[in-house]
Amino acid sequence: MLCLFSFSVCGCTFSSCLYADVVSLFYDGNMTNSIYFDPDSGAQKAHDVGETRLRATHPLYRDLAEAAQNIPVSAHCFTMAKPGGSVCNLDCVYCFYLEKEKLYPERQRDWRMNDDTLSRYIAQQIDAQQGDEVVFSWQGGEPTLLGVVFYQRAFELQQQYVANKSVSIINTFQTNGINIDETWALLFKEHQVLVGISIDGPQHLHDAYRVKRNGEPTFEKVMAAISILKHHGVPFNTLTVVHDLNGEHPEAVYEFLVSIGSNFLQFIPLIERVATSEEGGLTLVQPDVPNADVTNWSVGERQFGDFLCRMFDVWVARDVGKVFVQMFDSTLASHLGYPATLCSHAAQCGSNFAIEANGDVYACDHYVYPEHFLGTIYEDTLTSIKESVANRAFGLAKSANLAKKCVVCRWRFACHGGCPKHRFKFDDDSQNEYHYLCASYAMYFAHTSLKMAQMVSLISRGKPPFLVMK
Repeated sequence: MLCLFSFSVCGCTFSSCLYADVVSLFYDGNMTNSIYFDPDSGAQKAHDVGETRLRATHPLYRDLAEAAQNIPVSAHCFTMAKPGGSVCNLDCVYCFYLEKEKLYPERQRDWRMNDDTLSRYIAQQIDAQQGDEVVFSWQGGEPTLLGVVFYQRAFELQQQYVANKSVSIINTFQTNGINIDETWALLFKEHQVLVGISIDGPQHLHDAYRVKRNGEPTFEKVMAAISILKHHGVPFNTLTVVHDLNGEHPEAVYEFLVSIGSNFLQFIPLIERVATSEEGGLTLVQPDVPNADVTNWSVGERQFGDFLCRMFDVWVARDVGKVFVQMFDSTLASHLGYPATLCSHAAQCGSNFAIEANGDVYACDHYVYPEHFLGTIYEDTLTSIKESVANRAFGLAKSANLAKKCVVCRWRFACHGGCPKHRFKFDDDSQNEYHYLCASYAMYFAHTSLKMAQMVSLISRGKPPFLVMK
């Protein structure tokens, strides 16, 4: 079976698997213990709406407003919930989200999503979907810091709001694994939570950047978490950030992940730029900020392509139908004429929101900047935000602002210019930026095209794609 799936950390959506059958699959310091949430505690402060904030102030929302009115409203919306905001028990060198605490200085004393916000979010997420499936994606920061009781309450509210509705609930949970114990495993098992574990490969590669606030390594704790999940029969997938170090060792990373029992692999290229001067208090900046340099820990412009090609060669020779790699599945979907299952390579963005602990909604997990604030579940609803011209303009911007080289590229059908967050390269023939990893993607799509075509041929003749290994 070859799975077409998408899950997310960077705005990716959860989707179904395509093969002979269609089945549902899943694919992410100062605080070392879980902080338990009590919905009845008087310490939980009510949300203070305060003065209405300006929404969607980036120029793209103005420039594309008229055209966006003709874009159909999505039947669904995906929300990446961050009930603890950017609060985390790790201090990963490369983390782009930790500094988001600067946007919410009050979080130092009141950082948890309260019961009122949780209740509104769950009700609105259910109401915003047109279909029989609703996905809740819990991320962070580190979502386990809210404690088991918080999620017991969340699951209870979900069932209350879907009572008398023909709707199924799916919960996904991306964690660094540090706090996972028997209690967490039993919770995941009981509620069939789809768990993603963040791990960057073998110990020396994982511990290079994924460390605690005191600098201690985390590999052994992550492996202990995986052992607990296995013991309780909780399925898990892995999320691996590809950076300058592990990007040199694709075969070792792949073999390691498969050896620990991960059959569903997601690889996220690390690309961050640091401003030469602070932009709104943030140092890791948007693509249209000119005065910024790519960080030393980011994967190289061609390095990611080499990483994917070498990994693909191992996978296509041995593991098709046994191990499911998100990037490979998304590419095959595109070759089959289906939409890409990885949001980075979808034709358009939009309706993939990030919701902060206080109910603020941003256009995307990678666009939690004041200019991309779309509303709040206290003054708006997820449905109204989904239907808004601003949301549709954000989605349209991906295709409307393609560089000329992308418009005529032979791989446009599978690439679509990549994630707009990482379009900051210029050439002399276009007023629009192109993707930092353009050379990598071109290398990867060319390298895999023959085997992709062979799998498409097999599928078209009613045969399983794993026969490509013969």
